Order: sequence, then structure tokens, then C-alpha cells
Amino acid sequence: MHLVFSYLPTRDLGASLQLYRDTLGFDELWREGDHTAGLAIPDTDVALMIDAASPPEWGPGPIFGVDRVTEFRAQHDDLEVVAEPHEIPGGMFMALRDPGGNYVYVLDQSTETPSG
Repeated sequence: MHLVFSYLPTRDLGASLQLYRDTLGFDELWREGDHTAGLAIPDTDVALMIDAASPPEWGPGPIFGVDRVTEFRAQHDDLEVVAEPHEIPGGMFMALRDPGGNYVYVLDQSTETPSG
């Protein structure tokens, strides 16, 4: 398990990009449609994911990468899961809450095709 993204849900992707990309100078790494963008955080391998398509109750939190989300879920059936594993572009994703009520997200990139 490793930290991949810092997740920030937003209601306005354009306004969030204006702050993080245009004002703070984070480089845009990728975009998924008109609702999600990944930005490079200077001096770290962790990226910022800004998402305007998240469920309204989801909050900011870490996104950890694992080999297989379904295996992670099967090994941790005692977690407070708020979104069961489901497909996303490139892999699988799930959401849970920690004992303090904070959101924690887990993803794999098991179906992503290598570029090159």
C-alpha cells in the first residue's frame, strides 16, 4: 500500500483548477472529462486529485494504491465501507471511513494499459 493521491472533491472544477494550477502553479498531469483532474504537487510523488463528480457526502482524504482492491476488501471485512469496490477507468476503487469519520480511498490500476 502506498499513498498515490490527496483527494479533494469540489463542486467547481474550473475554480479549483484556477487556484491549484493557475495561482499555486501545480502542473496538470491528466484530465478525465470535465470533472476530474490530477495535479503534480511540487517536491513529492503524491498528486492532487480534484473531482467534481464525487458523491456529495464524500470528503477529502488520502487515496492509497494497492495491487487489487477486491483482494484488499476481502482481507479487511471489518472496515466501515461507504463505497464497495467498483470499476473506474484503469482499475478499481473503493471508499471507507476511518474510526475518526475521515474518508480513506483505495484504488488499483489493474486494467490500465502501460504506455509506451
